Amino acid sequence: MKTAIIQFPGLNRDHDMVAALKKITGYLPYKIWQTETALPNVDMIIIPGGFSYGDYLRCGAIAARQPVIQAIREKAEKGVMVLGVCNGFQILLEAGLLEGTLMRNASLKFICREVRLEVANAETTFSCGYSLGQIIRCPVAHHDGNYFADKKTLKRLEDNDQVVFRYAQKDNPNGSIHDIAGIINKQGNVLGMMPHPENFIEPAHGGTDGRVLFTSALGITS
Repeated sequence: MKTAIIQFPGLNRDHDMVAALKKITGYLPYKIWQTETALPNVDMIIIPGGFSYGDYLRCGAIAARQPVIQAIREKAEKGVMVLGVCNGFQILLEAGLLEGTLMRNASLKFICREVRLEVANAETTFSCGYSLGQIIRCPVAHHDGNYFADKKTLKRLEDNDQVVFRYAQKDNPNGSIHDIAGIINKQGNVLGMMPHPENFIEPAHGGTDGRVLFTSALGITS
């Protein structure tokens, strides 16, 4: 399976994502710089975490306006899977590929720890390897992960089962409304999430719960 990782100045989790995808798929992903206007034919496009453009203006705001975003948008419209993790989630929201926004953590502090997630929708391409209601472990590392959307948008997300992951059992680290940790677009091929599944894919990480997301999305038996 072919994958591509989008690179922006200030991202610092692209190497983690490269390592995870190489270990899971057996192949190195393409590395795509932000100025590219066309993307290779791949099965999944990933925007990793970090601090693109130093989080100036708003997290992901500058990155979301770079040339590569239009290329991602065109691929997404054709059904190619897109995954945005942490800052990647922020970029997808700023680009309008997902709905809502991510604000400063309720504690006003940077949070870096393991959290528990509940699988709220196990029928997406990304989450079909999990069971509905399953509690999984995953690390977070962010300062602006407090998901918010207006009532109309929240109702639409909930009614359409677009919430894929929630912070479980009062383990919400950032104050996200409805405990939302990850959402998907209506078409079911663009997923954004704050936790880092790429950092929980082998026993050396302390757990493998994140691996299932990648093997599910890429149709890999592992």
